[in-house]
Amino acid sequence: MNGSQERRRRFRMTIASFIQSRRDEKLKGKDNDVDAITAKYDYATWLADAARRVGQIQAVTHVLKATHPDARGSSVHAAPATLTQHREIGTHSLGEDYADDIVGNAAALDVYKFLKLEIDGRRLLDCLLDDDPDLRAALSDDETLAQEWASAFKGLIRPATRYSSHGLAKQLYWCVTGEPSKDEDFHLLQPLFSSALAHAVHADISDARFGEANVQARQAMRSKEASASDYHDYRGLVARKLGGTKPQNISQLNSERGGVNYLLASLPPRWDQDLPRQFLGIQSALDRFRRYEGVSSLVTALCHFLAANPAPTMETRIERERIEQALGASLAAFGLTVQGSFVPGWTRDENCRLSHCQKLWLDPGRAKLPPRPEYKEEDEAFEHDFTWQDWPDEVAMQFGNWLNDILEKRGLPVGTVEYTHWVKQAIVEVTEWPAPMQRRPIAAREEEGTHV
Repeated sequence: MNGSQERRRRFRMTIASFIQSRRDEKLKGKDNDVDAITAKYDYATWLADAARRVGQIQAVTHVLKATHPDARGSSVHAAPATLTQHREIGTHSLGEDYADDIVGNAAALDVYKFLKLEIDGRRLLDCLLDDDPDLRAALSDDETLAQEWASAFKGLIRPATRYSSHGLAKQLYWCVTGEPSKDEDFHLLQPLFSSALAHAVHADISDARFGEANVQARQAMRSKEASASDYHDYRGLVARKLGGTKPQNISQLNSERGGVNYLLASLPPRWDQDLPRQFLGIQSALDRFRRYEGVSSLVTALCHFLAANPAPTMETRIERERIEQALGASLAAFGLTVQGSFVPGWTRDENCRLSHCQKLWLDPGRAKLPPRPEYKEEDEAFEHDFTWQDWPDEVAMQFGNWLNDILEKRGLPVGTVEYTHWVKQAIVEVTEWPAPMQRRPIAAREEEGTHV
């Protein structure tokens, strides 16, 4: 037997085995109509019926009924490779590794199970789409009939004759140009539900939650033991059930997921407003400022710039000032972020070790709180010092010392001149101080020493 004949035989045996298993399942517990059921599952009879029923279902990637089970309109098959390759994650990100979903008459889903049968790692449907001659020959000895059935089965993936939406599909379009007469001037705000993408996400999350390797890694983490595997976790998940008690009415993949479709948490990061632990027990908030958005990169850029000892040109001055101004703006933004993140009075905590000026800077709302009877003198002094407005200068001076210390550790020659420059820059750029910008001359402070 040559290779082609052997391959046809394997196709036929696989198909016959599937049909026989369907027949045996139907015959379980049956005492009547045995002959009728057996005849229905004859090889040629079942294939002819399957070729007729395949038109009742459709392979898709985007499911209309996932939005609402009563929506009447078009679902769509859009292979990821045919989609625009955006940078954002979407169906296009799946590449060739994606699952087709099936919509239509749930009673015809056995036809899809038939077309999913694999030979040599390829589905029968894929072989049909490639017009595989061995598979056609395995379907029937009658070439005309085999071609007819093959064409019918390939129709599982087909475009709609006419695409239509429905009010319950919630296909929201927004006119972006003010020209409602032109279709291209609308943007789609509510796209079709991508079941292919949801299935890939579900598989990844299920593996993280229930996969053996991740379960062992999770247990090792909880036991504070070493693990050879990485630990993956998805927190703040929400499971949306589609289809209720009949998930198969939405789609085949939705049924395989038990109707469960995970939604990832999309919440902004939150500061712990009741317990600002990250600022308790430390001497300076500038330690936290170093980890604020982009600050570390700015400091590194400044170090590299100064270490290069550029020529004293206008371009050099502009580049240096750009970095310095960005640091000053970040210092202002950092202060506002902290002020708006914690409940006023948080610096009253006995574990707050920040310098007095930093408490005034980061907790301005404390000055408006009524004094505590047992700490009346301390709270009144806080209110007085906040109103006196010396503290912004002191914060700027601490900033100068902080930046000088970093540069010194990098081996850069800095001293009083640089310190004075950083302080002046902080005062100029930090435009969000809750006080007028008229400060005592920095020179007067220099007499007190460069370290405060």
